[in-house]
Amino acid sequence: MHVHHLLEKNSIANTFISQLRDINLQTDRMRFRRNIERLGEIMGYELSKNFNFSEKEVQTPLGQAKIQLPQEELVICSILRAGLPLHTGLLNYFDAADNSFISAYRHHPNNDEEFEILVEYLASPSLEGKTLILADPMLATGRSFVNVLKALEKMGTPKVIHLVSVIGATEGIEYLETVFPENSHLWIATIDEKLNERGYIVPGLGDAGDLCFGSKMQH
Repeated sequence: MHVHHLLEKNSIANTFISQLRDINLQTDRMRFRRNIERLGEIMGYELSKNFNFSEKEVQTPLGQAKIQLPQEELVICSILRAGLPLHTGLLNYFDAADNSFISAYRHHPNNDEEFEILVEYLASPSLEGKTLILADPMLATGRSFVNVLKALEKMGTPKVIHLVSVIGATEGIEYLETVFPENSHLWIATIDEKLNERGYIVPGLGDAGDLCFGSKMQH
């Protein structure tokens, strides 16, 4: 798997990451969602450089202009619920993409630190031969991405897979590299060193789903 780390070079993305992490700004849900959306736009732009392009002619008022246009058949799949703002950012740039939605959440059967990832809902077009973009802002253990990949197998085999995430932990990235196909790509804004005993990214930013949409009852 090819890892593309956005914050290896300084850019305006640093500002959005800083605001997402800042506990004093996280109460502004609209800003939190919008910053994730912005990062989705930035990473969508970056990953589009890996697409296949072909030349087209466009008629202007004064003549014809030749331009290279992307030829990918895209499907954007977001992991509910935290993936929705990231999905919006990607869709802002990939207007004609098909869309897929899947739920994946942590279930604590014994009400302790041990958890399993449950996938309960899937709505998706065929993925056969298409370019699949999987969006989830938090890449902690990597188990959500892996379980989603398994759930999507019945929808066909994509030509290539792009994972898009905002913050990840080194441990989770290393796990994904053992599971996803070699020609897959991970586009991630920033990488933190570790997970805590509950499997949350440190320093991270907290629970992205709750910060976007409000707290939820555990079940």
